[in-house]
Amino acid sequence: MRHITSTPLLTVIAMFAFAANSLLCRLALGDQQIDAASFATVRVVSGAITLSLFMLPHWGGGRRRAGFDWRAASMLFGYVIFFSFAYLSLSAGTGALLLFGSVQLTMIIAALRSGEPFNIWSWAGLLLAVAGLVYLVSPGITAPDPLGAGLMIVAGLAWGLYSLVGRRAGNPLESTANNFILAAPMAIAVSILFIGDLHLSTRGLLLAVASGSVASGLGYVTWYAALKGLTSTRAATVQLSVPVIAAIGGVLMLAEPVTLRLVLASAATLGGIAMVLLQRTKRQH
Repeated sequence: MRHITSTPLLTVIAMFAFAANSLLCRLALGDQQIDAASFATVRVVSGAITLSLFMLPHWGGGRRRAGFDWRAASMLFGYVIFFSFAYLSLSAGTGALLLFGSVQLTMIIAALRSGEPFNIWSWAGLLLAVAGLVYLVSPGITAPDPLGAGLMIVAGLAWGLYSLVGRRAGNPLESTANNFILAAPMAIAVSILFIGDLHLSTRGLLLAVASGSVASGLGYVTWYAALKGLTSTRAATVQLSVPVIAAIGGVLMLAEPVTLRLVLASAATLGGIAMVLLQRTKRQH
C-alpha cells in the first residue's frame, strides 16, 4: 500500500522538477546570462556533486559500488547538451512540446514492443492530450527554428532512452550519481570546444546550479523511484503534463499572459492523461 500511494506523489514531484528545467534554462539563456555550453556543463557538474554528497555514506560504508554505465551516461550527456543548445532559439512552450513529444514516442514504442495492451480509449486519451499540447503552442506562434527543433527532438529521444535504462537500475540514486559523474567530463569537453562563446554571470551560474542540483539530479532520482510503479505507457503519458506545468510556470516567472488557449489546452492535456490512466487502472483490476 505504501508503494502504491507513494508513486503518484513521486511522479508529481518529478514532473514539476522536469518543468523547472525548461524554465531555468530559458531564464538563463533567454536573458543571455550564460552561454549554452557553460549552462549544460554547470548543470551536469553541480548535479554530480550533489548526488555524490548524497551517496558518500553508502560509498564509505564498505558496500560494493555499482559499476559505471557509459551507455546511460552518454544518453544523459546527449539530453543535457542538445536541450541547452535547442533553447537558444526555441520558446519555452515550443521546446517543451518537442521534448516531451519525443520522450512520449520513445516510451510508447518501447511499451508496444514489450506487448503492453493499449485499447481504443487509451489511444483516444493520448490523442486528446497531444491535441491539447499542439493547440497550446501552435496557433498564432511561428514555426520553430529547424535547427533548434531538431536538437530538441534528439534531446527527447535521449531522455526517453535514459528513462527506460534507469527503470532497471537496482539503486537509482547511485546509478544517477555515477551517470552524472561520467557525463561531467563530456560536458566540460563541449565547453572547451565552444570556448569562443563563453559568457558567464552570477545569475546565470546560479540558475544552472539550481537546474543541476535540484531540478536535474534530485529530479531524476525521484523519477526513477516513480518508474518502479509505472508502466512504460503510463510513464510516457504522464510526462505530457510537463509542458502544461512549464506553461503555467511561464505565467508566474516570465510574465506570460493567461489566455483562454492556455486554459483549454491544459484541460485537454490533463483530461487525456486521465483517460489513459483510467484505462490502465481498469485493466489492472
